[in-house]
Amino acid sequence: MIKENVVERFLGYVKEYTTSDPKSTTVPTTDRQMVFAKKIVKELEQIGLQDVDLDDNGYIMATLPANTDKDLPVIGFVAHMDTSPDFSGENVNPRFVEDYDGNDIVLNEESNIVLSPTDFPEILAYKGETLIVTDGTTLLGADDKAGMAEIITAMDYLIKHPEIEHGKIRIGFTPDEEVGRGADFFDVKKFGAEYAYTIDGGELGELQFENFNAAYAKVTFNGRSVHPGYAKDKMINSMLLATKFANELPENEIPQETSGYEGFFHLISMEGSVENSTLEYIIRDFDKEKYEQRKQLISDIADKFKTKYGDSSLTLELKDQYFNMREKVEPVMHVVDVAKKAMEEVDVKPHIIPIRGGTDGARLSFMGLPCPNIFGGGHNFHGKFEFIPVNSMEKAVNVILKIVELVAK
Repeated sequence: MIKENVVERFLGYVKEYTTSDPKSTTVPTTDRQMVFAKKIVKELEQIGLQDVDLDDNGYIMATLPANTDKDLPVIGFVAHMDTSPDFSGENVNPRFVEDYDGNDIVLNEESNIVLSPTDFPEILAYKGETLIVTDGTTLLGADDKAGMAEIITAMDYLIKHPEIEHGKIRIGFTPDEEVGRGADFFDVKKFGAEYAYTIDGGELGELQFENFNAAYAKVTFNGRSVHPGYAKDKMINSMLLATKFANELPENEIPQETSGYEGFFHLISMEGSVENSTLEYIIRDFDKEKYEQRKQLISDIADKFKTKYGDSSLTLELKDQYFNMREKVEPVMHVVDVAKKAMEEVDVKPHIIPIRGGTDGARLSFMGLPCPNIFGGGHNFHGKFEFIPVNSMEKAVNVILKIVELVAK
């Protein structure tokens, strides 16, 4: 019943509106996340987990006590409750595509929204399988409600099968991961695990212990608005300054032109008027030295503009967001080895790749909780073309159960 149970949970979770808000200063950033968290707490209590706790910041922790006297490490599994603000997560209406035939999937006939293997060829790997897709108007929410459903289903299974030997297991669900705040108030000491796994990856088999070093940059340009008929030698158009600034950055070092271990500058927001304009960037690189060089480049461009247009022409806000977890995981690589072996034993081919993004695990690793990332099974996160194969969800549950079994051995 693993497949049926994980699907049922997932369908219920994605219909909960939990989008986080990057502009909010509250914790969590949206009240709707707390509403969902309270429902999850009730479910965890109902299936028989202990020490179920929801704190004022929206973090859930719970315990599956050990059922053996062996001296085993406490391990954890972590996922996040929020969905990305990049696309609507309200009124999600998932539907099944059974026995996928390899052709286009019409998500929304009225708006002619089509999930096509021409644009997303990876979907062809799932011919003959059952897929869960969107209706073309929202994201699906597999990032990371698939991870939540998989963790809870695994814990439910262990409770119902006490013959499976295991040590103490801790689970944690965080708010606001999608806006970079998922680990802000995570109490690692309270969690009490020796190591953990985030179930927040993509396609079947993903296993990740490397991620981007990440920074955020906001450049504010100050202009001078004057009637255009009398603007000669007086007007300063801040939007033109912003455009010139953007053009100073390497044109090919952007997300759509990079892959693998290549870093980038990503313009995520642009607003402007003659008087004031802003550019917001995220800066990413796996290599720490190259990462520092990227930050230096954007600082040097800002200094160049101040020299040319005056100190008051712009202000630069530049701050680190998270770092590559590799340096914290490598000293305890058995954690990755266990996950790799677990996948192999349930007939999943491990695909060890760097995360071209970040997870709560990256920051948790630097907070003292080594935390590699395991696949949840979804594809095309943060948009209307998101989908998840049902078999991949079942396999994720099997991997969690096998990790628990291997640790007990």
